[in-house]
Amino acid sequence: MNLATIDIIIILCYICITLLFGFYVSKKASKDMKSYFLGGNEIPWYYLGLSNASGMFDISGTMWAVTAMFVYGLKSAWLPWIWPVWNQVFIMVFLAAWLRRSNVMTGAQWITYRFGTDLGARLSHIIVTVFAIISTLGFIAYFFEGIGKFATIFFPWDLSFNIGSILISSEQAYALIIIVITTLYTLKGGMYSVVGTEVIQFVIMTISCLVIGYIAFTSVTAEQITTAVPGNWKDLFFGMDLDLDWTGYIDSVNSKIEEDGFSLFGFLFMMMIFKGIFASLAGPVPSYDMQRILSTKNEAEASKMSGLTIVVLSIPRYLMITGFAILGLVYLGPELQEGTGIDFETILPLAIQRFVPVGLKGLLLAGLLAAFMGTFAAFINAAPAYLVNDIYKKYIKPDATSKTYIRFSYLSSILIVIIGLIFGFFASSINTLTIWLTSALYGGYAAANMLKWIWWRFNSYGYFGGMLAGLIAASVVPGFFPETSDIYLFPIVLFISFVGCFLGVFIGKPDDMEVLKNFYKTTKPWGFWKPVYKELKKEDSTFKANNDFWKDTFNCVIGIVWQMTFVLIPIYLLIKEYYQLSIVVVLMIITTVILKQTWYNKIKK
Repeated sequence: MNLATIDIIIILCYICITLLFGFYVSKKASKDMKSYFLGGNEIPWYYLGLSNASGMFDISGTMWAVTAMFVYGLKSAWLPWIWPVWNQVFIMVFLAAWLRRSNVMTGAQWITYRFGTDLGARLSHIIVTVFAIISTLGFIAYFFEGIGKFATIFFPWDLSFNIGSILISSEQAYALIIIVITTLYTLKGGMYSVVGTEVIQFVIMTISCLVIGYIAFTSVTAEQITTAVPGNWKDLFFGMDLDLDWTGYIDSVNSKIEEDGFSLFGFLFMMMIFKGIFASLAGPVPSYDMQRILSTKNEAEASKMSGLTIVVLSIPRYLMITGFAILGLVYLGPELQEGTGIDFETILPLAIQRFVPVGLKGLLLAGLLAAFMGTFAAFINAAPAYLVNDIYKKYIKPDATSKTYIRFSYLSSILIVIIGLIFGFFASSINTLTIWLTSALYGGYAAANMLKWIWWRFNSYGYFGGMLAGLIAASVVPGFFPETSDIYLFPIVLFISFVGCFLGVFIGKPDDMEVLKNFYKTTKPWGFWKPVYKELKKEDSTFKANNDFWKDTFNCVIGIVWQMTFVLIPIYLLIKEYYQLSIVVVLMIITTVILKQTWYNKIKK
């Protein structure tokens, strides 16, 4: 397909603005490491919230979500729980405040704050750095797969070439070009560049989402949707079986459902709940989400930033997702029924190609490129912080100048991107990478990072043992069950990680009480901290324990329902189910009022 001249101009203008902005803030960002990686803790929480939302609006995830909506209908609203998407609620309610109180720069530096500096703490420090790098490499491969599929549908030039006997496809060449541009502006501007460009990107994406929502709302009738999909496609709730038969509509969708392994939807839902509780209690993984929290001015702003992310992300994003899904169902469905060998992950770019008018197409493509670039930039800003601050500065050159650390961060970013791209060449699909990242890899993260918050006896050796066992299990276990979706392997990976945790706990001695007292007094978590609490009480009779477990639990449950309403409102609006829409709007108002009283007012105090 050939883009119109105006569309190409819009895309090129956006890329130029992004690059210029990165160079413009580079002087401010390069002042010191805190400025480069955390924006000097000067960036307002609402900018960080918009940036965080933009960073989560990645193109690969959006392509996956459009495919899920196309295939699973209303039930696809539950599928982001695989991540789990409601970890943002746990972060908003209590974890953002706990994490921000540490005043550290990275998740690995937080290990010293929690466990001290003995051998076990140093091993834990290294293993969490390894996890951060592995997860970043996995996400780079995930982004590489998505942006390549997306770009080749729109750009007319065949960029394929050979390196020796290796063929680089046009899809891979486009991905390489876009990733190089993104890496360049992120290297120069650090966190200032990431947040600044992501706020711009958020504005572009929101306008694009509203436009797509309007096109879908005015172009498709409720009757057309009903005719194009199976009877229970519009049903939000489900039994143990998915019970969604596409025979006679688009027969090949049945094969897609079987390939995904989601036919037992009730069992899948239980697995998502089980995984979600552990993964959410573990807190944010050491990547862009954690960096946003650590970049805020204080704990109150960290909590508000996380709440804003939930609000501003869901409604515009699902206007786009639902809009493209129903346009594809109604107008592409008959063609897809006749076709064979369909790649459902290309439904999003196909729908853009077919339904978005000239001019708006350039804006939308710039917005989706912005979404990709924003998320990718966030990851490659977060990962080098671990290599520079937690390896190079801590163990190799502790007395180097700020300029040396910044130059090493440039080198680290480039190295990480190159290795991630190599992984991307061997990726099979966006869905495969999504499930592995969210289920297997994060399954190895959940056990140790949940226990670190809530149990005083969980020592540095337990953390190292749990993380090491989890990483090994995440890498090895899927190989023994090649026909099984990784989400169903989560309990096995989690169990192995727990075994590693408890072996480390009972082999190693308890951590230094002074370290534990400092952590507990500063962070103020709830959980099993009685021995530490008693020691602190001896020193300060006015010290009070955190007794908000049940209040936080209540707010998390209400928050999950509240978050879900922001997903369902645009879906019900575009498929024109107004009765269900009114129920969800009322539910949104009720949960908002409750959270205002039980959560937001508490933050203000």
